[in-house]
Amino acid sequence: MKFKTLLYKKEKSLLIVYLNRPEKLNAFNQLMLHELLEVFEEVDREDSIHALIISGSGKAFCAGADLSAGKNTFNSEFNNSRDYKESFNRDSGGILALRMYRCLKPILIACNGVSAGIGATLQLPADIRIASSEAKFTFPFAKRGIAPDACSSWFLPKIVGISKALEWSYSGELIDADTAYKAGLVSYLVEHNDLMKFTKKIAQKLIADSSQVSVALTRQMMWTLSNTDSPYKSHEIDSQIIQSRGASADAFEGVESFLEKRKAKFPNKISKDMPSIFPWSINEFDEK
Repeated sequence: MKFKTLLYKKEKSLLIVYLNRPEKLNAFNQLMLHELLEVFEEVDREDSIHALIISGSGKAFCAGADLSAGKNTFNSEFNNSRDYKESFNRDSGGILALRMYRCLKPILIACNGVSAGIGATLQLPADIRIASSEAKFTFPFAKRGIAPDACSSWFLPKIVGISKALEWSYSGELIDADTAYKAGLVSYLVEHNDLMKFTKKIAQKLIADSSQVSVALTRQMMWTLSNTDSPYKSHEIDSQIIQSRGASADAFEGVESFLEKRKAKFPNKISKDMPSIFPWSINEFDEK
C-alpha cells in the first residue's frame, strides 16, 4: 500500500506505521484520517498481521490538527458530512477512534515526541502507549475555544481518572513524559533511541505464544464488556465464547502443546474462525 501521509512497513507479523508529514510535525488532516482508516481495514483483513505499532516520523508524534486553514480549520476543513449519513458532521478524530476501538489486533503507540490535540487523543484507543523520554502531551481544546475530540471524554477518564482528565483538559497544560508515565497515560517510559526496539519487544510478547483469534476476542471483550452496568453481561458473553473456543482446533492445540511441553501452533484464523456470537456489541453508526 502506498500513502501520502504515512510510512508503512511490515516486519514479520508486525505492521509498523509512521505518521509521515515531518515538515508539518505530522499534523493531522483529512487525508491522514482516510489513510489510517485504510490501514485498520488492512490490519483486520490480513491474518499475517498480528499487531500494529504507530509512531511519528521526525521529532514529533503528531502536533495536532493541521491549522493551515486558519480560523476556519474546525468549521470547514474537517467536514465529513458527505461521507456519513448522520445529520451532524462527525468529528474526524472520533471516526478514527471508533475504528481503532473496533480493531481486532493489538495496537501499540511508540510516542516519539510532541503529541498535541488529536495527536494525543488518537493514542487513547490503543492498548499500550510507550513514550520516549522526549515525548510531551497536551489536550489544548479549551485553549482553542473548542472541546475534546476523538471520543476522549470517554477514553481519557478511564485511563487516568476523571480528576486528572479534567485538570489536563481544562488547562491544556504541557505534560512531560515522566508526568504522563506516573499518571498512567503511558505504560512504559524509555530512552528516546530505544523506543522502537522496546515497542517491538513488547508487541512480540503480546502475540508470540497466543492464538490470534483468542487475542482478537480478548481485545473486544476487555474494551466493550468492562463498560457494562454489571458483570452479568460479561458472564453471558464469556460463557458463549468459552464454549465455542473450547471446542476449537486452537483449544485442542493449546492443551496438547502444554502437555507435550512444546510451542503451540494455533491453526485458527480471524478471517474465518471467529465464533458466531461475534460481534456482540452494537455499532450505532453506519461505518464505511
